[in-house]
Amino acid sequence: MSDRLPPLTALRAFDAAARHMSFAKAADELSVTPAALSFQIKSLEEHLGAQLFRRLNRAVELTEAGAALAPSVADGFASLAAGWRSAQRFQDEQTLTVTAGPAFTAKWLAPRLYEFAQAHPEIELRFSASLRKMDFARDGIDVAIRFGSEGDPGMYSLPLADEWVAPVMTPALAARFPTPESLTSAPLVFDDSINFLNPPCDWTAWFRAMGIDFAPHHGPRFSQADHAVDAALAGVGVVLGRRALVVKDIDEGRLVMPYGTAIPTGARFRFLCPDGSENRAQIVAFREWMLAEIDKTTHITEALTILNVPGS
Repeated sequence: MSDRLPPLTALRAFDAAARHMSFAKAADELSVTPAALSFQIKSLEEHLGAQLFRRLNRAVELTEAGAALAPSVADGFASLAAGWRSAQRFQDEQTLTVTAGPAFTAKWLAPRLYEFAQAHPEIELRFSASLRKMDFARDGIDVAIRFGSEGDPGMYSLPLADEWVAPVMTPALAARFPTPESLTSAPLVFDDSINFLNPPCDWTAWFRAMGIDFAPHHGPRFSQADHAVDAALAGVGVVLGRRALVVKDIDEGRLVMPYGTAIPTGARFRFLCPDGSENRAQIVAFREWMLAEIDKTTHITEALTILNVPGS
């Protein structure tokens, strides 16, 4: 039996027929006649030396050999399609597809897009706000912004600014709760989106860093960080705001940090793209723009005291 691969057209015909379990539907998908598709599959069976389909009265079904072949053929065509899309993207210098979590998209990217559009009118930005770990080739992604502490093997990975959390609130609430101790009676908002961090960066950890024995658990809880920040903006309560998600509101006066203290998260946002694509013109432009935007608010971090959490 020869290991030589059969013609690609015959494999394509088999893939379509295996997905549809119908020669007629497969022929329609490939814009060929059923007779032409049947000929391609017959030539594939002759090449293999075994039947791939059982021809029934008004249907077909895979033989054991066909069932063994179908998943690998489907994966092979999917990989070819992904590779082709990747190659096409290298020729495209006008569009950039970015994925980031919903909170980062809402609180960091969206409010700044006008500035990027003004600086780079030649680039069309497309966003996918998702926490799902995407495949760059399969999903057509150029850049991912991800938060965490894990590494990124096989990727170009640029860590962005150090992340911290600090109590943030409206100016009106700050007037009512002027000291860290007074926060023990304040309405507190809980951002559960960073509960995965170890050591924890929650209210108990912040109070412990301040030397205050207080472990709050009562208050509105949000699974999305941007919703927690929105609650603070509405005056619902005080939230432990994450740097990237609150610096613009702080810089523009909608939120304040009256105590000037924060605790580190031990994690960072990272700028990711496949190795070898980091020098594409639109990726360079987007990366440099992001770094410049981060630099605009470094004074907020510089004015903070970053506390270590005892026992962490």
